[in-house]
Amino acid sequence: MGASCLACLGVCAEAVRNGARIDAYRLVPLPVMNVEQARFNMVEQQIRTWEVLDQDVLDLLYVIRREEFVPDAYRAFAFSDLEIPLHENAGPGERMMQPKVEARILQELSVRKSERVLEVGTGSGYLTALLAARAHHVCSVEINPRLKEFGAHNLQHAGIDNVTLELGDAAQGWQAGAPYDIVVLTGSVPVLPQGFLLQMKRGGRLFAVVGDSPVMEARILTYVSEGSYHTTNLFETCLAPLRNALQPARFEF
Repeated sequence: MGASCLACLGVCAEAVRNGARIDAYRLVPLPVMNVEQARFNMVEQQIRTWEVLDQDVLDLLYVIRREEFVPDAYRAFAFSDLEIPLHENAGPGERMMQPKVEARILQELSVRKSERVLEVGTGSGYLTALLAARAHHVCSVEINPRLKEFGAHNLQHAGIDNVTLELGDAAQGWQAGAPYDIVVLTGSVPVLPQGFLLQMKRGGRLFAVVGDSPVMEARILTYVSEGSYHTTNLFETCLAPLRNALQPARFEF
């Protein structure tokens, strides 16, 4: 469903480069949506064109049903190139990522079936489910009790059983279960906390969006050897920060 459909659905949307969001809405009767056609359009028009070419990742997007992780009020937008609110009064950090960003994360991490994943920020549980489909196990930590409950419900409904959900603050690391093969931060950080690097296995990969608005960079860090990490810059974006993210020292004049 493209941006041209938004007006007929009675929704006001603010399109922000690499971060389109639904900022206001009103409920009106919706036309019947051809779900499978909308899913196909999402994959072919949004995701494949955003350098996501791993066929296993693309195939998985047909298996894990994104619309089942979206709040009922926003289900008509499940396949849109938007950040979808996770509830009516959603604040910063309480939105689903755009589908192309979720798929790109999955592709770039190259998760293997033997690997254990730490996800910081469960949200809807959709990215959690995608990671779990490729990994041995996912530990997902959510600081917001409401979102933890929502994500848990969605994962249970989808039959995902290799995920452990924890309620807590993992903005600077999560020692329980460490070391991990994969670490995924679903909110941005001004600087990357050292704790995450110390909780990775050799050969492990970490996805993070680093920087301050409006200039942020999505990166993959790979643990090469003791004290040595390789950084790959993926794309520029703008993502709400993790709650309690580590702040750099700032000069005051």
